[in-house]
Amino acid sequence: MSRTPRLKRGRPSIDMVAIAWEAMKNYGFKPQFGNAVMREVSAIDADDRTWPRYDIKDHRSLLWSSIDNFDSMDLDQMEYCEKEANGEIHVQVAIADVDIRVPKDSRIDRHAANNGASIYLDVVTFPMLPLKLSAGITSLLPGKDCPAMVVDYWVPADGNIRYGSIRRALVANKAKLVYEQVGAWLEGTGPEPERVRSVPGLSEQVRLQHEAAVRLRQNRTGQGSLDLETIEAQAIYENGTVKELLVVEMNAARSLIEEFMVAANRTMMAFLSDAGIPRIERIVRTPKNWDGIVLVAAALGKDLPSQPDVQALSRFLTAQREADPERFPDLSLTVVKLMGPGEYAMLQPGSSPIGHFALAVTDYTHGTAPNRRYADLVIQRLIKSVLDKKPSPYTVQELEDICLWLTNQEKQSKKAERFMRKAAAAVLLGDKIGETFVGLVTGASIKGTYVRLSTPPAEGRITEGGQTLRVGQKIRVRLLSTDPHRGYIDFAYLGDV
Repeated sequence: MSRTPRLKRGRPSIDMVAIAWEAMKNYGFKPQFGNAVMREVSAIDADDRTWPRYDIKDHRSLLWSSIDNFDSMDLDQMEYCEKEANGEIHVQVAIADVDIRVPKDSRIDRHAANNGASIYLDVVTFPMLPLKLSAGITSLLPGKDCPAMVVDYWVPADGNIRYGSIRRALVANKAKLVYEQVGAWLEGTGPEPERVRSVPGLSEQVRLQHEAAVRLRQNRTGQGSLDLETIEAQAIYENGTVKELLVVEMNAARSLIEEFMVAANRTMMAFLSDAGIPRIERIVRTPKNWDGIVLVAAALGKDLPSQPDVQALSRFLTAQREADPERFPDLSLTVVKLMGPGEYAMLQPGSSPIGHFALAVTDYTHGTAPNRRYADLVIQRLIKSVLDKKPSPYTVQELEDICLWLTNQEKQSKKAERFMRKAAAAVLLGDKIGETFVGLVTGASIKGTYVRLSTPPAEGRITEGGQTLRVGQKIRVRLLSTDPHRGYIDFAYLGDV
């Protein structure tokens, strides 16, 4: 029996911002900053230049640029490259020095630690740090001098990273670029972005960055890095109203930043390992449910080894992407679920790292986004303690507690994000009750049968018929009801396509 319809034609408008605030509370987050936090923020002088007297390098003359979403103001990192005479590409990644404004155990710091990260719910973003900081003072926005931590490494022709150093520096962003524009240009499907064209030398600089990223990508692919493609539709809003669901696709610019950040995080992990202090590792464990992945491959007529093998899994996924691109996102999602979630783990000096199975790396952390993720702010403080030859600001027990808490908060944030995507889809489909759609079965178990529509890319539950459907089957369904407040979309099965 279908759940009672909640939305029909002529329904009142839905306050999605209110739903987002309620979701934050329901999933254990603080949606607003307390008075004590805001008093601390108001006391911070944006023009204060009395930074601690350390050996700060002046890198403002370098042609730094950032690439992010078009509306992002909380810029955490920017990049600059030079090609050496031997063909190696020297990559430098500047990371916003957030710790300089947010000291450990301050009121601001405690709020950030509680939420663990900025929570992106499409209709509204709940920043980890107040906007005066994350989208202003501590952001690497153009037009100002910014204190930063600069991580560098070299990328030879084979893409095998040669780690460099980490240092404090003063930097200045010359261009705030956008993923979609830069990606289309690098792929030859769009014009050179005006901002790239208007800054002398930036075109050559971004193309050199792209060359370095391609080298890094090819190396990780050879090591077995998993090329997954899960469909996560972003709700597009206009004046608080859902207008469409848009699938964010990987492009050359997003790949560039991903590769640079993976390499920078590995460089930071090597730096902390050499220093011999406890640190935070970002991990995806070797799948305990490898047998489940083997069964998924077997159902598609493919054999995988009986023991976890990331290179074999990578080859299988690449082949399936080419053979059946329409169903590949759902296969990717199944594999992701069987692998298990990402986690944070405390790593003692001298102990073997657990590693990141999906990235095919063993030395990985999160340290490149301190405006948006709390783990990255902790890593920044650990690095500074090494540079300053001071004891670690965190005990082993503190790091263990932080890892457990942040792992749980990340799980909760993903639940909140999924709920809001379902709520947005329910609003978008609310005036289409009774209409017929084509979709793919994405789940079939005792918990229920689920279908993802082709257009819009919304997922719901089949509550009438379809008891013998299987995952991957292409079917026709009729929309029965929607309920954005509960994230419900119900369908009736009509037949195969």
